[in-house]
Amino acid sequence: MTYRKGLVLDFGGVLTTPLVPAALAFESRAGLPEGALLSALYLDEQMIRRTEELERGTITQAGWNAEASRRLGIADDNLMGRIFADLRPQESMIAAAAAARRAGVKVGILSNSVGRTPWDLYAGYDLDYDAVVISEEHGLRKPEPEIFRLVLDALGLPADHCVFVDDTERYLPPAAALGFATVHAKEAAQTISELEELLGLDLSGRA
Repeated sequence: MTYRKGLVLDFGGVLTTPLVPAALAFESRAGLPEGALLSALYLDEQMIRRTEELERGTITQAGWNAEASRRLGIADDNLMGRIFADLRPQESMIAAAAAARRAGVKVGILSNSVGRTPWDLYAGYDLDYDAVVISEEHGLRKPEPEIFRLVLDALGLPADHCVFVDDTERYLPPAAALGFATVHAKEAAQTISELEELLGLDLSGRA
């Protein structure tokens, strides 16, 4: 088997704890019925467009907050930050990425942005990787092929030398079409196990 020499990681939900439990906890704190966020923000065509605009950097997080708050009937003050207040570093994945780099694998981040102010998803994290591509800085978003090519160019590797990991399953087929091996991140231990097979490395700290 030929092992991959590059690793491209999504950020939210891969290097952080999962997004859905954080959103459900926010619904509970805000007194919203379960599923209100999904219905109002991610199943509504207009809000889907607004979120895509946010990811491309054509609207601000504050603008997104204002529109989302109207749909939910709650205050807009730092709404994105309140929704994801429970996110924490996914320490085992961060450690696995560090282990891969120590072993000579090039590691990049490819993240669809949610804006950087008033709440910054990346604050407090060490983004010292071989490549960091955040969608709003390029006017592109996953799953557009061009943004995958940007991170490949930054790593100096072809797609068929790389693994792409994302918690959003629909982003995986476009990456696979370019030549990436793909891993759907659902649970950190399983993700690490799959990466060990693809990279030919022990990423868990086992002896």
